[in-house]
Amino acid sequence: MKTNELLLKERNREVPQGPFNVHPIFAERAKGAIIVDVEGKEYIDFAGGIGVNNIGHCDEEVIKAVQDQLQKYIHTCFHVVMYEPYVELAKRLNEITPGKFPKKTMFANSGAEAVENAIKIARHATGRPATIAFEDAFHGRTLLALSLTSKMKPYKFGFAPYAPEIYRMPYAYCYRCALGLEYPSCEIRCAYFLREFFNTHISAEHVAALIVEPVLGEGGFVVPPREYFKILKKICEENGIVFIADEVQTGFGRTAKMFAMEHYEVEPDIIVMAKSIAGGLPLSAITGKAELMDHPQVGGLGGTYAGNPLACRAALAVLDQFEKKDILQRAERIGKMVFERFKQFYERFPVVGDVRGLGAMVGMELVVDRKTKEPATDFTKRLINRCREKGLLMISAGTYSNIIRPLMPLVITDEQLERGLSIIEESLSELSSKEFL
Repeated sequence: MKTNELLLKERNREVPQGPFNVHPIFAERAKGAIIVDVEGKEYIDFAGGIGVNNIGHCDEEVIKAVQDQLQKYIHTCFHVVMYEPYVELAKRLNEITPGKFPKKTMFANSGAEAVENAIKIARHATGRPATIAFEDAFHGRTLLALSLTSKMKPYKFGFAPYAPEIYRMPYAYCYRCALGLEYPSCEIRCAYFLREFFNTHISAEHVAALIVEPVLGEGGFVVPPREYFKILKKICEENGIVFIADEVQTGFGRTAKMFAMEHYEVEPDIIVMAKSIAGGLPLSAITGKAELMDHPQVGGLGGTYAGNPLACRAALAVLDQFEKKDILQRAERIGKMVFERFKQFYERFPVVGDVRGLGAMVGMELVVDRKTKEPATDFTKRLINRCREKGLLMISAGTYSNIIRPLMPLVITDEQLERGLSIIEESLSELSSKEFL
């Protein structure tokens, strides 16, 4: 049997350093919210494949659907020979996504591809070249998606030049307000700033789309005020700008609604999805107003593997499981439990600077000093490593990598969740006694 250490040596010898690895372990098997490494050690999974495993590892219904499809055909390329699972999944997404208007859906393989296709559609429909994105945003790693992404290191560093006609404005990051204001006395100035942006950065007549995450994912689980997106959407409507919601990480139940924009009562013109859509198989979707989606000419959109039948069957099974297991109600309960414990950590440990969340998407920002809000980046890394030693896998987020972002499968048991939270508490206590006392 190969050990983690031996496999890590092989990985470093055979694989470039660019693809990052949070934990120096190799999975042997996984089920629900538990991962077992090649040495037989069990871990509670608070990372979920970076938000991919909302319905858990190796969901039985997903496995059955994929096995059934394997016996029929694996790939025909939808552009050559069509197949029903693609159309059926498009129909169901058209029905469940926000918006009381006719919609159409197409598929790709990754979140980045979905983002790029959404921008292509918006540009084609409006005849305009520019896109507005936000600080602290993450939209992927391909050229256009990387250009939309905000964080420089490690994502953008050394990969210039970036795609042109990308313009960036501050996000509603209340804990670190770019405008130096406080909610609610700010009167959502950061949203109305979009009108000023048209005068100082890019004219509205030049802008095809505004793309935004309902809750920042990689940016640190930042939750804007409820009024924020209605203001942005109204300004976009006034100026003929396509409003794109990037729900790659927030989608499929993470916020206790199928899509986070439902919390804000906003209907995006286009919504992009990926990660948990297919229970672990590569799939992404772009759903939007029918007149927008139909604008590009025949052959203008597509991809060889886009909407692979195995992934489409898996996604249909995922949707069925959300209904059968009432995953959304479970996400709400998980969010309440995590938020309550994180708030307790805030009262006990000075290193916890802020706790925020929406549904099960709850983040805990760690700082060296609560007054200066200096990010505790090194502490965060040590906390993640200490938790792994105790049997809990976590990942960080944020421009300064100082935010704990739990993405546990939404099928995690209460016992597993409690044990994971206790491990965080134990580790915070141990590291705080060394660092701050």
